[in-house]
Amino acid sequence: MAGSRADRYARAAFELAQEEGDLEAWQRRLGAVRALLDHPDVRALLDNPTIAVAERQAVVEALATDDIGREGVNLAKLLVASGHVDMIDAVVEEFERLSDDSAGRVRATAVAAFELSPEEAENLRRRLSARLERDVHLELRVDPRVLGGLVVRYGDRLIDASLADRPQQLRRSLISA
Repeated sequence: MAGSRADRYARAAFELAQEEGDLEAWQRRLGAVRALLDHPDVRALLDNPTIAVAERQAVVEALATDDIGREGVNLAKLLVASGHVDMIDAVVEEFERLSDDSAGRVRATAVAAFELSPEEAENLRRRLSARLERDVHLELRVDPRVLGGLVVRYGDRLIDASLADRPQQLRRSLISA
């Protein structure tokens, strides 16, 4: 249920950003709101039920920087009032997904056992873009548990071409045979 609430906040912000014609400004604004609400000292104060909601909202307003803007402050105050400050990450992620969808982009994460060279990363990005027929924004991560190969995740899809998965595939084959 929290996901649907976060989706509603993100959709409202996205629609406002579209009306204003400035998705990038809203992405920066939401990033600034996230940074404020995720700060450990601020979060401890905002999560404290012994402090009145109006006082917590006043703290948000006092700590807000110029890059948050009036709309960002209003969003933060709404999250405080509803007791859903912890949803800011989901709001930002859904806003980015909506923004990517409208621009024909998709975000993907590739995990490898070692760092890919810039050429390898660009080749992977191009191949994914061709396969998905969309522009791919690729995030690279290193995880030695992959052993070799790659694990690529985009949307709700997973491509596991890692060596770490090979024994599991063999095990599943033996069980189902």
